[in-house]
Amino acid sequence: METNPTGTEKERKKEKTIEKEVKKEIEDGKGPVKPAKLTLEESFEALEEIAARLESEEITLEESFQVYQKGMEILKHCNQKIDMVEKKVLRINEDGQTDEF
Repeated sequence: METNPTGTEKERKKEKTIEKEVKKEIEDGKGPVKPAKLTLEESFEALEEIAARLESEEITLEESFQVYQKGMEILKHCNQKIDMVEKKVLRINEDGQTDEF
């Protein structure tokens, strides 16, 4: 008998799957990390993995360059998401007009 995982369990499974994919791509140096699939939190986790990989003494110069490029791609995605949220945050002033917060 199979039980349906709860929302939290589903989220954990999704996070672990994404984390495994990111680790594999970082280790292989194959295929670009697809930042559009990642939430902001998942992107930060991927960046932590990348930083750890770059700090490793076992990484070659070529691998470090590939990993660095993937990190920059994810960082660009994070900046775009944050910029989009900042633009959406508005404040209504005394005259009923909206101002950037």
